[in-house]
Amino acid sequence: MAQEVDLALMEELMDRDWPAPDREDTGGWVMRAAGGVTQRANSVWPREQAGDHESAVRAAGLWYRSRRLPLIFQVFDDERSASLNAVLDEQRFTRQSETLIMVRAGGVLPGTQFDADASGVEISDEPSAEWLRLWWSVDGRGGDAELAIARNILAGCPALYALARNDDGAPAAVGRLALPSGEQVRGGIYCMATAAESRRNGHGQRVLDALLCAGTHREVVQFWLLVLASNTGAQALYERAGFAVEGGYLYRQARPRRALSGC
Repeated sequence: MAQEVDLALMEELMDRDWPAPDREDTGGWVMRAAGGVTQRANSVWPREQAGDHESAVRAAGLWYRSRRLPLIFQVFDDERSASLNAVLDEQRFTRQSETLIMVRAGGVLPGTQFDADASGVEISDEPSAEWLRLWWSVDGRGGDAELAIARNILAGCPALYALARNDDGAPAAVGRLALPSGEQVRGGIYCMATAAESRRNGHGQRVLDALLCAGTHREVVQFWLLVLASNTGAQALYERAGFAVEGGYLYRQARPRRALSGC
């Protein structure tokens, strides 16, 4: 079932669904910081082309240096990024975390696996301690302080949280459906994570079905998600649920400057 995909709108949704607590909008670029917790919340979103990319990159570098953070850009894979990429290539910025944007229409799609009742999956408006603990054990980088920052990022957008348990009642898999306000609700699937001992048992499928079901009940017109290009297993799961690749992005990070040494 083909549908029109507005990638510029996808960028807006990504920013709203995963909001950085510290941000500055220059009118063209958006600087975002969250104590180094997640690349998206600690990167420049070059929403529009800068008149002078070299000067804009220098200014962004100063903004992040004042926060003791590396300069990272979230660069989308389209013609708008050509001029910026040329400057970043010249300055030897690295390329990291190539990510695909996958999209599907709302509702139940013919021929897809979709558990309408999503039995056994718990849905809540806030992440429970169990939900946070499992997600952070899979995707987290850091300790309690970093987890507290991540929780504040999650709370920055209305969302639903799904948790599936294994046969012993222990948390097995989790996921998040961001539901930013708007005339037409577009739901973003985030934080899909399965405990190491519970993998290959269908728990991730159960969580995905539950979130799609919950979103359909809330009249979501379009679902979308982000997945690493290297994660072919997750891509296969999403393709079976009707998602298709519609774009992508990567992160470009400034190389650390070596301090002078010797005498």
